[in-house]
Amino acid sequence: MSNTNLQVLVVDDYATMRRIIRNLLTQIGFTRIEEAADGAEALAKLRGGTFGLVISDWNMEPMTGLQLLKEVRADIRLKSMPFIMVTAESKTENVIAAKEAGVNNYIVKPFNADTLKKKIESVIGAIG
Repeated sequence: MSNTNLQVLVVDDYATMRRIIRNLLTQIGFTRIEEAADGAEALAKLRGGTFGLVISDWNMEPMTGLQLLKEVRADIRLKSMPFIMVTAESKTENVIAAKEAGVNNYIVKPFNADTLKKKIESVIGAIG
């Protein structure tokens, strides 16, 4: 089975950013893409579905991407879920906090399809 068959959850409080990431994922070859507008919605979808990858923004209200990541890692059923954090900040302390919380990879905005593909491949293996 190709890794592009994985169901991907894109989490961002900006609809435009969700659309951009969805378009990039489609370019790479992913077809099963769901969206969530915040961490709470994402958690509900993750707990009710079968996702193979989460791509989440860091800066969201009321639940940040970091809080979502911690919730995912604390959930017995979700704890090994591949999780990529997207952020506009490349501050070292953010990267460290995300790594300590168990993030699989980290993407700094802006990014293109090639960067996204490389980051995803580093987490789930070769695509397509």
